[in-house]
Amino acid sequence: QVQLVESGGGLVQAGGSLRLSCAASGRTFSSYAMGWFRQAPGKEREFVAAINWSGGSTSYADSVKGRFTISRDNAKNTVSLQMNSLKPEDTAVYYCNARPNSLYYSISYSNVVGSWGQGTQVTVSS
Repeated sequence: QVQLVESGGGLVQAGGSLRLSCAASGRTFSSYAMGWFRQAPGKEREFVAAINWSGGSTSYADSVKGRFTISRDNAKNTVSLQMNSLKPEDTAVYYCNARPNSLYYSISYSNVVGSWGQGTQVTVSS
């Protein structure tokens, strides 16, 4: 199992930007597909973005498409989420997820599979 630690959350005004990072332990990071999810108070955890093992394939929730960018650095065992043009509705705890690359396509519809970080709070003020 891979262990994940998120960082980079905070308070930002609407229209601003934040960059989240997720550091993974272990020497097999490049065998994992990675994803970002978020959970707002009173709501279910929802898919935000995913990236396959090589970074050659990415996918996004419609609500963040064109504003968020997911990337990874396999040499540094990290995955990042660049968030631009933030909106108050982006406020949530953001979680990093790792699952075997064979399950990459499940990231967009399954919020229970794989390893999870502890989450980082993102708050967007209006």
